[in-house]
Amino acid sequence: MAEQAVPATAREWHLAARPQGWPVPTDFALVEAPVRTPGPGEILVRNTHLSVDPYMRGRMNDVKSYVPPFQIGAAMDGGAVGYVVASEAEGFAPGDAVLHGLGWREYATLDAKHAVKVDPDAAPLSAYLGVLGMPGLTAYAGLLAVGALKEGDKVFVSGAAGAVGSLVGQIARLKGASLVIGSAGSAEKVAKLVDEYGFDAAFNYKDAPVAEQLAKAAPEGIDLYFDNVGGDHLEAAIGALGVHGRAVLCGAIAQYNETTAPAAPRNLAMAIGKRLRLEGMLVRDHAALQPQFVTEVAGWLKSGELRTEETVVDGFENAAEAFIDLLRGVNTGKMVVRLEG
Repeated sequence: MAEQAVPATAREWHLAARPQGWPVPTDFALVEAPVRTPGPGEILVRNTHLSVDPYMRGRMNDVKSYVPPFQIGAAMDGGAVGYVVASEAEGFAPGDAVLHGLGWREYATLDAKHAVKVDPDAAPLSAYLGVLGMPGLTAYAGLLAVGALKEGDKVFVSGAAGAVGSLVGQIARLKGASLVIGSAGSAEKVAKLVDEYGFDAAFNYKDAPVAEQLAKAAPEGIDLYFDNVGGDHLEAAIGALGVHGRAVLCGAIAQYNETTAPAAPRNLAMAIGKRLRLEGMLVRDHAALQPQFVTEVAGWLKSGELRTEETVVDGFENAAEAFIDLLRGVNTGKMVVRLEG
């Protein structure tokens, strides 16, 4: 690609206020900031796509967690892909496409150790934020390593039309699950799960109580639950899981914007008698699976056995709105913000 002039300043998104409940646009500020020339071992990247993800909501609270909170008045960060425009690091040259962790800005200067070269010819760059990136590895490792999926398992996935859930259901099917059930928040998403992603059954959690709809879809119960939602979905799954059932606790989007303690699950004591295993997961614990994951998933994509979808929001200035829409479930599949092609 042609050498590009680097601007003196570029835009980045700052956290302007800590959200109280649901985030609102005034919690974010679009700021012009200097573009720093890379020093030794560093690269400067022009971002083309950035990721908005549910976990970012937790980082907007000033609480101790597995990742530090975003700071008021400072640029936020997250997954991004783009092209190197200047390099002071061995192994990286202008024009290289890279995946890195300094999203929420148009240009990023970072230590090259925190960037990974990706191949824009093997897959669209945005795929490295979704099916071939963190959400894809989350689905793969969560289902197979943490959930220990076995052939013949009956599987329930909440948030099944999202970036992670849609892959969990499809991988479960490809790996021999006997029943795959998903929940989503609209009739359109439910239809897509069954008609396009190959789920055996799906339901709209807004139509009737989750436990009631899950019992109808899986009258003999389930063996494995992949939880992206928490709350009433987790309570329903605990009720439906059989003896030695497993639940992978990946996310709890139902609670991220609540200001009071969740009302469910109220039946956690059932985990004792059923000898359930409820295990939380962080994708960063499963980096060793990355090569196996990329090889297998890329093969499924190439063969057409695995389908993936993106909801693309155009324009860096729309990133905060895209994040708010993500929390409201507007997206199907991975939500990405496209700065440019």
